[in-house]
Amino acid sequence: MANILVVDDEMGIRELLSEILGDEGHVVATAENAQQARELRAAAKPDLVLLDIWMPDTDGVTLLKEWQRDGLLTMPVIMMSGHATIDTAVEATRIGALNFLEKPISLQKLLKAVQQGISRGQEVTRVATIPVRTSVAATETHSLSADKSMPATTGLSYQGNVSVPLMSADTQFFTASFELPLREARDAFERAYFEHHLGREGGSMTRVAEKTGLERTHLYRKLKQLGVEPGKIAKKGI
Repeated sequence: MANILVVDDEMGIRELLSEILGDEGHVVATAENAQQARELRAAAKPDLVLLDIWMPDTDGVTLLKEWQRDGLLTMPVIMMSGHATIDTAVEATRIGALNFLEKPISLQKLLKAVQQGISRGQEVTRVATIPVRTSVAATETHSLSADKSMPATTGLSYQGNVSVPLMSADTQFFTASFELPLREARDAFERAYFEHHLGREGGSMTRVAEKTGLERTHLYRKLKQLGVEPGKIAKKGI
């Protein structure tokens, strides 16, 4: 079960999505414009947002940019539209949207995208609470620059000049600094994440899409955005 915020200026769409997602066991809040979406996002802290692009006061892409700028894009966002162009969808993905659904939305695509969004949000939460190993051999981890007392876990609210080592399944480490802007830190993690899976799957986009829970089209866009070249990684065997 997840807390889902549906933002759409059409009452019929809000009611339909609320009914479908409610039947799946989710708790659904709805907003008919960007201002309501801002208030509900602050009050309810949703696990996932379904955000319409075309709205009368502030369009969905502008709201997405606002959340990204203010460090509020801490939950997966799935964009929706019946009139958006490919360029608009690509721009939304570049800003930080997880997926894009074209209206009229089929039930199968909706449920699949929602499940992927919830899974992605849970992955990010697990990463944010990975225990930090403060005393290990220099060959195994990067050093931590912080006070002598280090919290057992690193939450999003922790402040300080800290580089957090995240250990992948094959014991490779990735260092993310809390001093980086949220967008840059997320891009750095996603770049390492996709390079890891591409290396393990020999560069197979089909298998990586299955492993990461992304549509192939979205995966291609994401890799291009991050500057990740599957062919080179497959040859290196990262």
